[in-house]
Amino acid sequence: MTASPPSRSLTAIVLAAGKGTRMRSDLPKVLHKVAGRTMLGHVLAAVRSAGATRIGVVAEPGRADVAAEIERQAPGAGVFPQVERLGTAHAVLAARPLLAGTGDDVIVAFGDTPLVTPETFARLRAPLSEGAAVAVLAFTTDTPTGYGRVLTVGERVLAIREEKDASEAERRVCLCNAGLMALSGDHALALLERIGNANAAGEYYLPDAVALAVADGLSVAVVPVEEAEAQGVNDRVQLAAAEAVVQGRLRRAALLGGATLVAPETVFLSHDTVLGRDVTVEPHVVFGPGVVVADGCTVRAYAHLTEVRLEAGVKIGPFVRMRGGAVLETGAEIGNFVELKNARMGPGAKAAHLTYLGDAEIGAKANVGAGTITCNYDGVFKHRTTIGAGAFIGSNSALVAPVSIGAGATVGAGSVITKDVPEGALAVARGHQLTKPGQAAAMRARLQALKERRKGG
Repeated sequence: MTASPPSRSLTAIVLAAGKGTRMRSDLPKVLHKVAGRTMLGHVLAAVRSAGATRIGVVAEPGRADVAAEIERQAPGAGVFPQVERLGTAHAVLAARPLLAGTGDDVIVAFGDTPLVTPETFARLRAPLSEGAAVAVLAFTTDTPTGYGRVLTVGERVLAIREEKDASEAERRVCLCNAGLMALSGDHALALLERIGNANAAGEYYLPDAVALAVADGLSVAVVPVEEAEAQGVNDRVQLAAAEAVVQGRLRRAALLGGATLVAPETVFLSHDTVLGRDVTVEPHVVFGPGVVVADGCTVRAYAHLTEVRLEAGVKIGPFVRMRGGAVLETGAEIGNFVELKNARMGPGAKAAHLTYLGDAEIGAKANVGAGTITCNYDGVFKHRTTIGAGAFIGSNSALVAPVSIGAGATVGAGSVITKDVPEGALAVARGHQLTKPGQAAAMRARLQALKERRKGG
């Protein structure tokens, strides 16, 4: 066998057409998410990590949402509509402009197989550099019904037979086609163009490239994979199963990276969650996309975080909600039932409980008392609140933005602050207290009498 040139580039064709009616959803199947990323996004990220420099996605015509997701996940990738659905080989050839005249090796992937890793895609391609014209991903199972069978004699691959076209003897074969394939740049387009539709479904099957290559005297390789990794997602049950697999991978990576997950099975991570060393995560925490947690942080139970950053030594929770670009700088702390949105707390700043801080800047070592809220929304616009370093905000205060509390200032408990408070000033904004000596007992007597009359009525 002649080895492929080591400098040969890699093109990936991802098949993402189809509505996925078994998902019972208006959303295209490939846009359903696993660990905060669409299935299509997982596949595109995997083929890029495996070395694909050119990517084409074959999609249902007119799906602007799919096209937008492709651009987000793989900027510059080609989008090719499959107007008629006449089989997998027909779908691959919808991306013919990407294949013609390049000489690239080609990987064919599927947009609904989010569990296939970059390492597996790299293993699938590897036989091409050793002279194989085609490499197929395959798994062995005791329950092969429904899968195409990989037919071999010894170590020699003969063909892949779809079940509906297989003989009784062929259906007893337990080596099954996982669907994914790699084709050498020297032969890819020629093999694809020769695939016919002389089968029970009248479709153009990508696996028929194997028999064509064998007939030409070319080498075909089988690359083993675990059945679970190769599984496609066709309904919500399979989507949940894929989520469980990915969560297991993410939790394991976090633990091996030096984080402590007190009850790993209760912690849900996003595909891009970053947990530093000596981070402790208590049970029932949800990390949405875009979360970075630096070394030595503590995330207590029932926290929900999306698009936030915790710097070193931060402590949060329990029962915390952070979102929208919130940042806690080194040593900051927020406690139970505190919500931050688009807010930054400086080093050592604290909000211990029952507080909403939205569109706010809180200076170093400021203390925000229980029940404080920043009134950031007037029904049309969002406004910002600034709290200076070392300021003290008394409990049950409302800061009506836009407003600024100067460094070292104090806001008395129960205040509604509508004007800026200068540095070092004391601001109290509440109604005057009225006290009537000796009137408490008389008031209780009147109320008790009223209660007895109502009972009698």
